[in-house]
Amino acid sequence: MKYLRTPLVALGCALACLLAPSANAALFEDGEARTAILEVRQRLTDELRRVNEDNAQMRRSLLDLSSQIEALRTELARMRGQEEMLARELAEVQRRQKDLSQGVDDRLRRFEPSKVTVDGKEFVAEPAEKQEFEAALVMLRKGEFAPAQAAFGAFLKRYPQSGYKPAALFWLGNAQYALRGYRDAVVNFRALVAADPEHMRAPEAVLAIANCQIELKDVKSARKTLEDLVKAYPQSEAASVAKERLTKLK
Repeated sequence: MKYLRTPLVALGCALACLLAPSANAALFEDGEARTAILEVRQRLTDELRRVNEDNAQMRRSLLDLSSQIEALRTELARMRGQEEMLARELAEVQRRQKDLSQGVDDRLRRFEPSKVTVDGKEFVAEPAEKQEFEAALVMLRKGEFAPAQAAFGAFLKRYPQSGYKPAALFWLGNAQYALRGYRDAVVNFRALVAADPEHMRAPEAVLAIANCQIELKDVKSARKTLEDLVKAYPQSEAASVAKERLTKLK
């Protein structure tokens, strides 16, 4: 029995010796795997940290870029606002310049001669000349005969070559007739006919001369004047009136 146990022990020892290298190898291989895993984990950790850092840097860059874009948008809006303001200011300056230019032109025209038409006659008149004639005519139409007489008389002295002269003589004669200055009226009516016998007021002026002569009790001269009127201006309304007057002058 003793001898049987001994071989068994020896066999166990032998098996232990044989298995011992395998166990050590397994333990060695487990350590290397653990180390490799730790190294991989560390690399992954480092890589993840770098990725996180890169992401953080990218987010900061994106935020900076977004801020820059927003700043650019703000600047663009400001510049557009300035552009619109400048456009409005330019339009206002152009409008004022146009108004100023128009105002200057209007003021210059007040001092420039202009074409006027009176009694079918067109001529060039100075602004002051036109104004004075029209002012005298307004007086006459208001029945202010004495001021009108003075105004037309002053006008003819101031503008002896005026295109208004025939009309001024005619209306001066009418003012004098209204004031019973018949002789002076005859002088001015005759001056009109002598200066422009084709003037549209000429027939009326001749008829007015006859009326003045009638008022002066010079019937003979009045009849002669009316006959001359009918001969000189047979188609005029004044000639028709003259014919009626002739039938009454006996």
